[in-house]
Amino acid sequence: MTDQEKIREAVRLLLEGIGEDADREGLRETPDRIERMYGELCGGMDADAGEVLSKTFTTEKTEMVLEKDIVFYSMCEHHILPFFGKVHIAYIPDGKVVGLSKLARCVEVYAKRLQLQERMTDQIAEAVMEHLSPKGVMVLTEAEHLCMTMRGIKKPGSKTVTYAAKGVFREDMALQDKFFRMLGR
Repeated sequence: MTDQEKIREAVRLLLEGIGEDADREGLRETPDRIERMYGELCGGMDADAGEVLSKTFTTEKTEMVLEKDIVFYSMCEHHILPFFGKVHIAYIPDGKVVGLSKLARCVEVYAKRLQLQERMTDQIAEAVMEHLSPKGVMVLTEAEHLCMTMRGIKKPGSKTVTYAAKGVFREDMALQDKFFRMLGR
């Protein structure tokens, strides 16, 4: 059985498990749709951030580069429900910079997996450190988790904020403050 067939069969079993008729008109093609959807939503499983961040440009610039408000959608590994929000990435170049779209693509690599927000934030920061070798990087992620807003405690609009600081950002509070001021906080 292929991975795609496993997903389609699992969806059929889920539909039957909640008391639905998987063969009724409105649900007949649902297993196929869900299989394609998960292929898209979890398409980062085999993606490599190093590949995304490999095209760099030489620079003498040593001031902070900030790409903010990178919108992402991910899936919580605990409930397989979406969480979504924005990622902000700042780094201090040390001889090379990357095209700004590559930072957004790096976010996508890690967002398109079953995830924990805390882990995703750190993975993005680690990837930038490893592949750009900057003096430091700081990543802040803010997201709404549907596992908290549509079920359980049901607190819509609540946001979870996580950050990771590496290199000079870890030791230099003035640099962190500058990052937060640039974000408008």
